[in-house]
Amino acid sequence: MLNIKELSRAIKQVAEEKGLEAEKVLEAIESSIAAAYKKEYGERGEIVKTKLDLKTGELVFSRVKTVVDETTVRFVEETTKEEGVSGAYEKSRRPDVPSGAGTPAGASVLPRYNPERNILLPEAKEINPNAQLGDEMSFLLETHEDFGRIAAQTAKQVILQKLRESERDSILKEWRDKEGNITSGIVQRFERGHVYVDLGRTVGVMFASESIPGEHYRSGERLRFLVLAVQEDARLPGIILSRSHPKFVTKLFELEVPELSEGVVEIKAIAREPGNRTKLAVISKTEGVDPVGALVGQRGTRVMAVNNELGQEKIDIIEWSDEPEKFIGNSLSPAKATSVEALPRREARVYVPEDQLSLAIGKGGQNVRLAAKLTGWKIDVRSQNRPEEVQEGGIANSMPTEVSEEDKGALGA
Repeated sequence: MLNIKELSRAIKQVAEEKGLEAEKVLEAIESSIAAAYKKEYGERGEIVKTKLDLKTGELVFSRVKTVVDETTVRFVEETTKEEGVSGAYEKSRRPDVPSGAGTPAGASVLPRYNPERNILLPEAKEINPNAQLGDEMSFLLETHEDFGRIAAQTAKQVILQKLRESERDSILKEWRDKEGNITSGIVQRFERGHVYVDLGRTVGVMFASESIPGEHYRSGERLRFLVLAVQEDARLPGIILSRSHPKFVTKLFELEVPELSEGVVEIKAIAREPGNRTKLAVISKTEGVDPVGALVGQRGTRVMAVNNELGQEKIDIIEWSDEPEKFIGNSLSPAKATSVEALPRREARVYVPEDQLSLAIGKGGQNVRLAAKLTGWKIDVRSQNRPEEVQEGGIANSMPTEVSEEDKGALGA
């Protein structure tokens, strides 16, 4: 008989340490005891289950069998040596396949009948008249509580595995709801350019491509991250983090700007080159509310808080407009456009004062490039004094383009 007080205390302690439900820990213990029983006293193919009564400490062992018939399993018949065949041949006893016929090409092979884990329907109905195909029937086994060294080792392996699986499922359940949101963690270690982050019960990874170019991380440093994805196919829960994704900026503003979380102001579009510049287009859903002012904050406090998290990445906040010409003109902020000419196939020509030309284009064409991404239009920036002259770096497509090495150097990337 087990010491129930000690066991209950241990279950509660493990559950609290691992962040699991006590029932999951009890299931792991029952599975481990069942594995030890099978190792010491059971047959190879049988399925053994254990039920532990926490009130009395009594252990109940049972063999589980599934109800089958000739349509759900295949049978193996021994052949004689006189037939010249060693071993066994498989005989299908499915009604739709004649006796002795081979398995048709492409047909699925039924599982093999195993008397240790299967029981035929007629036999099952003799025990329980209500038995049906697929039902599981339990048969009590002799109770044992003494297990050998190997069986005890098997039990230990099973309980550790079950606890790991339960902990992994618990972590996945917790983080699925956090996907697409901001979390904070402590930088733990670096490996091949990837950053591993301590998130409490688990470790997240920020791949090199998801970090902000030029940003340096230190072990022990606490930072914010976007939970980009939660992968479930890995051995451990894969919490993928990002600081370079455009949505990271959006979520940072949601933390700082109540009007965003309340739905008074909305971020309609965002274009970002991490570590250098981000453009956001915002709109107000309530009359009298300035969307740009809401994100900037009094004396720039709100945008400054986001800036500090991004390492002084420049942020342009512009007002969204349903009028393409107005929206495109706004997108070139901080430059002021004189006029915008909309052309076919979502192309636009923007004229700016001569002294605003370099500002409108930006270093390495960055400003016009981000404006094109933000608006979804191809933009051609020209001087109002030289309208026929195409400017170097003044044309940008709406589709994201790879930044050249020369441009990267110009941008300080």
